[in-house]
Amino acid sequence: MSGAVPYEPAGGNWFGQPRGLTILFLTNMWEQFSYFGMRALLVYYMTKTLLLDQGTSSFIYGAYTAFAYFTPIIGGTISDRWLGKRRAVIIGASIMAAGHFMMAFEPLFYLALATIALGNGLFLPTLPSQINDLYKRGDPRRPWAYNVYYVGINIGGFLAPLVCGTLGEVYGWHWGFTAAGVGMLAGLVIYVAGAKYLPPQAPPSRLTANAAASTRAAPGTFGLLLAIGLAVTVFRGAYEQVGNTVALWADSGIDRRLGDWSIPMTWFQSLNPLLVILVTPALLSYWHRRADAGREPSPMRKMALGAAIVGTAYLLLAAVSAGAGDGSAGWAWLALFFAIFTVGELHILPNGLGLFARLAPPRFGATTVAAWYLAIFSGSLTAGAVGSLWSRTSHPIFFVLLAAIACVSAGLLLLLDGRAKRVIGGLTEPVEAVSAEETAPPAAV
Repeated sequence: MSGAVPYEPAGGNWFGQPRGLTILFLTNMWEQFSYFGMRALLVYYMTKTLLLDQGTSSFIYGAYTAFAYFTPIIGGTISDRWLGKRRAVIIGASIMAAGHFMMAFEPLFYLALATIALGNGLFLPTLPSQINDLYKRGDPRRPWAYNVYYVGINIGGFLAPLVCGTLGEVYGWHWGFTAAGVGMLAGLVIYVAGAKYLPPQAPPSRLTANAAASTRAAPGTFGLLLAIGLAVTVFRGAYEQVGNTVALWADSGIDRRLGDWSIPMTWFQSLNPLLVILVTPALLSYWHRRADAGREPSPMRKMALGAAIVGTAYLLLAAVSAGAGDGSAGWAWLALFFAIFTVGELHILPNGLGLFARLAPPRFGATTVAAWYLAIFSGSLTAGAVGSLWSRTSHPIFFVLLAAIACVSAGLLLLLDGRAKRVIGGLTEPVEAVSAEETAPPAAV
C-alpha cells in the first residue's frame, strides 16, 4: 500500500502518557468499581440474605467469575471481526450497567449475574487492547503503560468496598449493588466523552497482508501463550480466594475491633487495591533502575517470583490461623497478608496481561487479550472447586493448600522462561503500511 499514515495521538500528553491512556484508565477504573463493589457483597449476600450454604455460595461465586471471564473469548472475536473496539466497549458497558441494577432485586439474582457476564464479554478484552494503539512502534513508554492501567483497576477496586460495601452492610445489600451500577454508567460516560483522544478504529472486517502473515507465522507464540495460560490457571485457583474464602475468614476468624469500633468486613477488600496504588510507583522505579543497569528480570521470572510471593502470603495465614486455634486472629495479620499478597500480584498479573497484548498479531488484539481472560475463566472454576473445601478441612491446612497451589504455578512459569526468551527475542514488529482509508474511524461509534 502507499500513503502510509502513522497514528498521531490527539491532544498531546497527560502525565507523560497519551491522553487516551487516561481515558482508558478512568473508564476501566469505574468498571472495576462496579465489579469489585458487587464482588465485595456477593458471598455475604448469598450466605446472609439468600441463605445459601457456604459450599454452594463458593461454587456460585467461582462459576460466576469463571463465566464472566469466558465470555470475553467470544466477545473479543466479535469485536475484532464485526463490531470494532469502540462499539464493543459501549454495548458491553451498557449491558453490564443493566445487570448491576438488576442485582438490586432478589428474584433477578441469577439473571443479573448472567447479564453482567455477557456485557463483560464485549467490554473486557476490547478496552485494554486499545492501549497498544496509542503508541508509535518502538515508543519506550508502551511496556510500562499496562502497569499504569493496572493502577486504574485498583483505584476502582479500592473505592468499591468502601462505598458499595458500606452501603450494603449499613443500609442493605441492594443499595450497594445499585451503587455498583452507577459506577458502571460513570465509566461509560467517560469513554464516550473522551473518544476523540482514542486512536481511530479501522473497519473491523479488514485485514492487512502483514496481519494475515503474522497470524500464520506465530505457532511458537501461540504455544507459549497457551503454556502461560495453563500456569496462570493454576495460580488463579489460589489468587481468587481473596474474594471468597479469605473474605469468609475475615468475617468469622478475625477480631475486627479497633477500640470501640468494629472494622466492616468488606473494608478489608479495599486493602489489596490500595496497596497496588501505593506499591506500583516504587516497584516501577525499582524495575527502571534494574533495566538501566541491564539486570531487569525477564517477564517470566517476574511472574514466577510473584506466584511464589503469593504462596508465602498464604503460608502466613496458615501460621496465624493455627496460632489462633478456636479464637480470632488480630486484624493486623490480615493486613500484613494483603501487603505480601499485593507485591506478588504486581509481579505476575500486569506482566501477564502486557505479554499477551504485546504478542498479539495485528488486528487480533482483542482476541489475543481475550485469551488471557480464558486463563482467568479456567482459574476461577478451579478456585470455586478449591473454595468448596473450606468447610471440609481446617483453616491452617486449607491455607497451606493455597500456598502449594501458588508455588506449583511459580515452578511452571519458571520452566517457561527459556522458551519465552526465545520467542520474545525473535519478536519483530512488522513495519505495516496503513492507508488513510484504513485509519479512518467507523461511520458510527
